[in-house]
Amino acid sequence: MLNSTVLGDRYHLEERLGSGGTAVVYRAHDLTLERTVAIKILRKDYSKDTEFRDRFHQEAKAAANLSHPNIVTIHDFGYSADQLFIVMEFVPGTDIKSLIKERGKFNLPETIDLMSQACAGIGYAHRAGLVHCDMKPQNLLVTPDKRLKVVDFGISRALANIHPDEQSDLVWGSPQYFSPEQAAGLAPSPASDVYSLGVVLYEMMTGRLPFIASTPEELAQQHREMLPPSPRQFNPFIPVSLEQVLLKVLAKEPSSRYRTADQLGRVLKAIDTSINETGLGVNSTGKILAETASSPSERIFSRPAEGREPVQIQQPGVEEDLVIISIPKRSMGSDWLTWFLAFIALVSIGGLIPFWLWVYYILNPPI
Repeated sequence: MLNSTVLGDRYHLEERLGSGGTAVVYRAHDLTLERTVAIKILRKDYSKDTEFRDRFHQEAKAAANLSHPNIVTIHDFGYSADQLFIVMEFVPGTDIKSLIKERGKFNLPETIDLMSQACAGIGYAHRAGLVHCDMKPQNLLVTPDKRLKVVDFGISRALANIHPDEQSDLVWGSPQYFSPEQAAGLAPSPASDVYSLGVVLYEMMTGRLPFIASTPEELAQQHREMLPPSPRQFNPFIPVSLEQVLLKVLAKEPSSRYRTADQLGRVLKAIDTSINETGLGVNSTGKILAETASSPSERIFSRPAEGREPVQIQQPGVEEDLVIISIPKRSMGSDWLTWFLAFIALVSIGGLIPFWLWVYYILNPPI
């Protein structure tokens, strides 16, 4: 019974708020400081696993060192009744994933506002030397007054401990949202979080994910190899400028995206400012107006049909929780182009040797 459960002789559990594959979150009352908190409790079977315990402790330490209005504050970490727990700031409201299921799509002003806040929080983490590594709408909480809070740094990585050439056969993360390099078992970077934020942005604007598959392995392959469908295909009222940003942050190569969440946030705010200055982009009810021409001088905006309600799109596929997948070994045949170019370069350099010998003997004829 929750009414009789007190963790660490201090935290009285009041209500179960949600659960994931490895932990359960409760609203609780701090008996010492007389305040409401949220407590994330690692499931008992995982509490006995050394690796999960280390990662759980890592989450507490990583997030506790971050102080930002768009990141949930960590208050305490403890162990009670054979279970590890993290005590966090209580955030009233709901997560963006639940809002997407409820609404189908977000309007443009709200999307840019919430995603700009998410970029501010994750950008702060990047500047603090931390990559979140599990950015998804379930980890973005929205309060009734539209304040966004980033949660769950459970698999975050310190930039100082990431080697650019590292390769792993196992991948931790949420397959719907992780980046191509994460899907391939390569080293994450701030650009990896930018990609995941792009997937969230895509889902908020279209009501669906850019990639859908029945298994985590299929999703990983799609992130690595497939181009995302045009978001305007599912929502023609998305401005062309925002679609271009979406496709840029969903680029396969990290160097082709914005390097940090701060950069993406500035771009989103610039789009918002541009729309507000022109007085276009949103009608009086807050619905998105579509930009149908790519040239600024030829932009035409049209209104959606009045009274049209957003449609919730059911998402087939795997559960959107933290999973571990194995990366298949790469075949040598996939690198044939690299070997071919190396061979051409070698032949080219080798062909120059006789030429330079001839030049040498012309300038220095034998006696």
